[in-house]
Amino acid sequence: MGLLAKNKGNGDFDPVPEGMHKAICYGVYDLGTQFNEIFGNKNHKVLLQWELPEARIDIQKDGEDLNLPRAQSKIYTLSLHEKANLRKDLESWRGKSFTATELEGFDLKNLLGVDCQLQVIHKNKNDRTFANISLVIPATGKKIDTENPTRFFSFEDNGTQIPDGTPEWICKMIEESDEWKSINGVPDNQDAPFENDDEIPF
Repeated sequence: MGLLAKNKGNGDFDPVPEGMHKAICYGVYDLGTQFNEIFGNKNHKVLLQWELPEARIDIQKDGEDLNLPRAQSKIYTLSLHEKANLRKDLESWRGKSFTATELEGFDLKNLLGVDCQLQVIHKNKNDRTFANISLVIPATGKKIDTENPTRFFSFEDNGTQIPDGTPEWICKMIEESDEWKSINGVPDNQDAPFENDDEIPF
């Protein structure tokens, strides 16, 4: 079935530079129903993750020096309502509007391996600089393949089997969801209404 339809600080690394970047989607994660402390409600969230092949970073892993593409991600409410940020970004990425048939259910798993261009801007908070995706538009030039293995997670398809290599902060978000707690018999202490802020989930 697949998965029918914020940038995080990354340790001590500098944020992805501002500007337009070539990118390929290599991660799609169902974050489940998340509690919003600010508004006191719950929404079903999804995370899309891209690698940026021309923005590189040098790291050490298992004693080996590696030069890898930087990663950038964005969290959305799982909705194709006309005001939903997910719909706006997907239509901008595709370069066309969704058809009525597509709006009945678009499988986000189809985004894996699809390239695009990301506009990245910086925002400052608590004396830290964060990189945020402000625009997703169609790719130009030759098709690009991912260097990272593609990763997909949905509770419907995977249960609680989070893919190997998933960043720890994403795992923690998944484990905070109502779905994860329900499957694992963990009591939910947050008695809040489910309010899809984009009105129409899919």
